[in-house]
Amino acid sequence: MHVDSQMPRFSHPVIFLLLILPFGIVSGNLTVTLAYTLSQAGVTTTLIAELIALSYVPHTWKFLWAPICDTTLSLRKWYLLAAVTSAGGMFIANAMPATTASMPVVCVVVVITNIAVTFLGMAVEALMAHGTPVELKGRAGGWFQAGNLGGAGLGGGAGLWIVERTGEAWIAGAVMAAACLLCCLGLQYVNVPKLVRSTQGIFKDSVHALKDLWEVARTRMGYLGLLICFLPIGSGAASNLWAAIADDWGASVDAVATVNGLLSGVVSAVGCIVGGYICDRMDRKYAYALFGLLMAACAVAMALAPRTQAMYILFVLIYAFITGLAYASFSAVVLEAIGGGAAATKYSMFASLSNAPIAYMTLVIGWAHTRWDAEAMLYTEAAFGVVGILVFALVVRLSRR
Repeated sequence: MHVDSQMPRFSHPVIFLLLILPFGIVSGNLTVTLAYTLSQAGVTTTLIAELIALSYVPHTWKFLWAPICDTTLSLRKWYLLAAVTSAGGMFIANAMPATTASMPVVCVVVVITNIAVTFLGMAVEALMAHGTPVELKGRAGGWFQAGNLGGAGLGGGAGLWIVERTGEAWIAGAVMAAACLLCCLGLQYVNVPKLVRSTQGIFKDSVHALKDLWEVARTRMGYLGLLICFLPIGSGAASNLWAAIADDWGASVDAVATVNGLLSGVVSAVGCIVGGYICDRMDRKYAYALFGLLMAACAVAMALAPRTQAMYILFVLIYAFITGLAYASFSAVVLEAIGGGAAATKYSMFASLSNAPIAYMTLVIGWAHTRWDAEAMLYTEAAFGVVGILVFALVVRLSRR
């Protein structure tokens, strides 16, 4: 697939914030609204962590179906289809009874919803890659990440606020689903490029993409980038369980909704901007490792601090800011590593790999909380982060030889 020479005027970067909002809303609704609802209904933290970790499986393997988005329907049609499917799935997940018995069905719905939202994300990434000039790619990426993290804050905070006011999770699901569908209006303001589809077929296109990825992986920058994406450095996994473990700090529903919603969205978006600025002024891989170390330090400090609502709010926001730093450094490392060629598919492959540590760390720290307590959970995340940084430092040193 390539862009026709008669491509329309470029889109304004801010439109990508609106288009990617559903991607974040789906994530925030699961990790905050649904997680809190399930925890209050007596579902264990381990089961909630397993549900959240399962939601990352499609994001870990989405590179397998990335060529489908490149070679079949138009980007506009893929976006609309994905938005409708993910909105419907999110509504159904919230409408299900909040019981342990319903968890198998909820898991199936959540997986289908996240498969759909991967297509939405890939459509926006392709629109951004093909419809943004070089001089605006940085700003487009910043708005993109801000929309992703801001959407997570909206889907979590607003959804939980609605549940608290109405007592009905399905209403929150309906409102968030409607918000996702409204984002489709943004397609009127994006200049969709005329894409000339490949005639070689999905299989051959996939083979070419894999060959392109192999060429990247053979370089030192490439394999270090792949390694750092897979290691548990700056995964931000604890943010998936903040709502589920809020009772350990005596945090009220309003506090959980506020701090894990709009506030975290804004703070993490600011972290993205600051992180991007820092990454342009130092080695991007080292910036990634540095931000991972900051995240581990934050987890240790939270474990040592008093268990009060004020401390919960403070450290969740600090963690959100560091998560923004880590997101920015991830994008910087990937964009530097992939270069040109099949950029969209290669980006999906790096992004898929980066979701693996989020999934397995959510499982690990969820188990640690159920087995011991919140303090052990935080120490566990910090320990894995430090070990990941040490492994990366060792590989960097060895690769210089």
